[in-house]
Amino acid sequence: MKKAMIATIAMVVLTSSLIAVTRPPASLSATSAEAPKLTRTVVMTGLQEPWDIAFTPDGVMLFTEKCRGLSARLPDKKTVRLFGTSGSALVAPDLFCEGQSGVHGIAVDPDFAKGTRDIYVYIASNLRKPATNRVVRLTVNADYTSVANRTDIIEDISYKNAANGAGIAGAHSGGRIRFGPDRFLYVTTGDNHNATLPQDLKRLGGKVLRVSRDGTAAPGNNTPTGGDPRIFTYGHRNVQGITFRPAGQPNAGQPFTAEHGPNHSDEVTALAAGGNAGWDPQNRPRLRCPDDYCGYAGDPTTMPMTDTQRFPKAMPPSWVHNGSGRGMGSALFLDGKQWRGWNGRLLVSLMGGQRIAVLELDARGMATNEATVELPATRTRTLVQGPDGNLYTANDDGEIWRVVPS
Repeated sequence: MKKAMIATIAMVVLTSSLIAVTRPPASLSATSAEAPKLTRTVVMTGLQEPWDIAFTPDGVMLFTEKCRGLSARLPDKKTVRLFGTSGSALVAPDLFCEGQSGVHGIAVDPDFAKGTRDIYVYIASNLRKPATNRVVRLTVNADYTSVANRTDIIEDISYKNAANGAGIAGAHSGGRIRFGPDRFLYVTTGDNHNATLPQDLKRLGGKVLRVSRDGTAAPGNNTPTGGDPRIFTYGHRNVQGITFRPAGQPNAGQPFTAEHGPNHSDEVTALAAGGNAGWDPQNRPRLRCPDDYCGYAGDPTTMPMTDTQRFPKAMPPSWVHNGSGRGMGSALFLDGKQWRGWNGRLLVSLMGGQRIAVLELDARGMATNEATVELPATRTRTLVQGPDGNLYTANDDGEIWRVVPS
C-alpha cells in the first residue's frame, strides 16, 4: 500500500461539532441543465431479494440474492449459480437466511485480471455456535461455471441470534464489502440491536473493518489502544453503504458510509481512521429502552445518531436525512464525464422513500446540495458503476436495472 494513500485516508480532522445537512428546498436542488438524461433498461427480473452487484474486469456481472447465494450473469445472458443454497455449483451448508441477514455483499479482488480470480462474499453462517456473519473468499474458474478454494477470511462478525424487544433475529448485520483505492477490503457491520456493541472495541459489530485479502488487519487503521486491529471506525448503527471519493476530488480515496438511522437521522459520514461515529444506544435513564436497547426510544436530541455530548470528537455526518422515507442503503460516487453535472457527486439510496438522492459535497465532504434521480420508485438495494460507466441498481422488486446517462 502506498504511504500517500494511508495518509490521505487518515488525514481527516475530527471535529467536535455536529453538522447536520437536511434536504434543501427544491430551489436549491441541482438544475435540470446540470443533470444527465437517463435511460433505464431492466437487465434482469424475477430475482429473489437481490442484494449486491460487482463486475469482473472482463464484464461478467456477479450478483447476490439474500436467501439463495452468489450468481454470475455471462455476456450471453446465461446465469450460473456459483455459491449458496442447493442448486449452486458450490453448496454452502452453513449458509442460512434469517430476518435481514443471509448473503449480502460481493467484491472482486483488485488483481482478478492478473490471474487471482478471487472474489469475496459476506454471508450469515452457522459454522460457529452461536452463528456469526463472515467474509468468504472464493476462486472462480475461467468460464464462470464454478468456484473453489473457499477460505473464510473473517469468521467472527457479530450476528443477532435471537429476537429481543428491539426486533427480530438476524437484524442489523450491515454487510457491504468494497475494495478501496488503497487495495484493502472494507467491511461494514451492524449493531445487532445490541446496546453495548457499537462502542465495544473487542467485538466487530457496529464497525467498519479494513483488512488485507487474508482477513488480517490493514496497516494504518489507527484502532484505539486495546481494540481489535481490524477495526477502522466504530460507533456505527447499521452501515449498508460504503464508497470512495474519486480521483481529482479533495481527499480522493476517502471512504464515505451510508447508514440507517432509527426513527430519525439517516447519515452519510466521511470516515477517518480510528474514528468514532458516535452511536451509543445504552444508559439513557430518561428513555424507556426494551431489553436495554435505546435505539428506537428517543429523538435526535435524546438518542442522537452521532452523540457529540458523549463523544466530542465523533466524526461529523456529511448529510443527515430526517425527512420522510428513511432507510439509507447503498452509496456510490459517480465518476465520468458522461454524468455531466453529476460527475463526482454522491448517490445514496433511500429505501423507505423509494428514491435515490444525489448529493454535492464541498471540499470538507459536507453536503451542500441535493437532487433526486428521476427513476421509477422502488427500494434500491445497491448502486454500482459498471465497467461501461453506466449505473447498475438492484431493487427489492427482484430486478437489476442499467441506467445510461447522456
